[in-house]
Amino acid sequence: MKPFLRTQLDRHAQRLDELNFLLSREDIMADMTQFLKLSREHAEVTAVAGRYARLRQREADLADAGEMASDPEMAEMAQEEIAAAAAEIEQLDTELQRLLLPRDPDDARNAFVEIRAGTGGDESALFAADLLRMYTRYAERQGWRSELVSESPSELGGYKEVVVRLEGPADEAGIGVYGQLRFESGGHRVQRVPVTETQGRIHTSACTVAVLPEPDEAQAVQINPADLRIDTYRASGAGGQHINKTDSAVRITHLPTGIVAECQDGRSQHSNKAQALKVLTARIQEKDRSERAAKDAAERKGLIGSGDRSDRIRTYNFPQGRLTDHRINLTLYKLANILEGDLGDVVAALRAARAAEQLAELEVGMV
Repeated sequence: MKPFLRTQLDRHAQRLDELNFLLSREDIMADMTQFLKLSREHAEVTAVAGRYARLRQREADLADAGEMASDPEMAEMAQEEIAAAAAEIEQLDTELQRLLLPRDPDDARNAFVEIRAGTGGDESALFAADLLRMYTRYAERQGWRSELVSESPSELGGYKEVVVRLEGPADEAGIGVYGQLRFESGGHRVQRVPVTETQGRIHTSACTVAVLPEPDEAQAVQINPADLRIDTYRASGAGGQHINKTDSAVRITHLPTGIVAECQDGRSQHSNKAQALKVLTARIQEKDRSERAAKDAAERKGLIGSGDRSDRIRTYNFPQGRLTDHRINLTLYKLANILEGDLGDVVAALRAARAAEQLAELEVGMV
C-alpha cells in the first residue's frame, strides 16, 4: 500500500478515537442534530478503521509466518499461513482504497435516464429505442424497477425523446442506480445499415443520454411556484384506451431557465404532475452542477470527462459487433449481448477508471 494511503488510514484511526470521545459527552448527546451527524461519521470511520486494524494484524501475521518458514518442522504450516495472509491483505488493500475515495452523496440515489435522438433522423430515433431497451434490460439484471416517465415516439417505432426512472437499492459501498450509470451521460454514436437504407450503406447516427440523480426532497433546490407554468394535455403513444380519454399528461416549464419536464405515463394528472416536478428539479440541479463543473477546468479534463451531452463518449458498430468507449479506450466485441442489457463490464470499467483517477488526485493532494 502506498505511503500516502497509510497516512490517510492513520488519520481515520485517530479520528475514530476523537469520535468515541465526542459521542460520550453529554452536551453532544443532548444535541440530536450534532449527535446524528457524528454518529453517521462514526459509522463510516469505523468501517475504515476496522479494516485497517485487520490489515495491520494480517501484515504482522505474514511477518511471523515468514520467520517460521525457516524452521523445517514449521515450513509447511508457515507457507499455508503466508498464502492466506497475503490473499487477505490484497483483499483488504482493495477495500480500503475504495473506502478512501471521495464520495458523491448522489451516488446512492435513484436516477432518471433521458435519451434524445440526434443526427440521423428516423435511424437516430430507432437507436434511442435500442438504448432504452439496453438500460431497462440492465436494470432487470440488477433487480431494479424501471418506470417510463415520458415519451415522444417517432413514426417508425423509435423515440425522438424518452425518459425512464430507474429505482433500486444501493450496494454495500453505497453505490446506487445513479452511481452505476452516471458515466453513461454523453453522446452515443451508432454505425449500421438502417432499415430505411435500400443500397446496404452504413450510416452513422447519434443520440444523447443524460443520467440525472433523483433529487432528495429534503435537499432539493427550492422552486418558486410562481416561476412555473403548468400545462395539461391528452397523452399520446401506447397505453390502451385510458391514456387518450383524459387530459392527464402534464408539462411543467420553469420560466426563469426555460427548462421543461413532462410526464404522461401515470394514470392521473396528480401523479404525473408529481413525477414531472421531480424530473424538472433533477434537470435544474444538473444545470447547476454543470455550471459549477465548468468553472473547474481540471475536472473537465479528467479521465471520465465532464459528462456533457455534447461529448462523444461511445460508438456502437454493428457490422463489427463492436462497442468502443472512447474515454477509457475500452473495446468489447459482444455488442448484441450489451444491447440486451449485458452492460456490467462497461459499467465496471468506467467505475474502475474513475477510482484510479481519484486515487491519483488523492496522492497529489498529499504531496
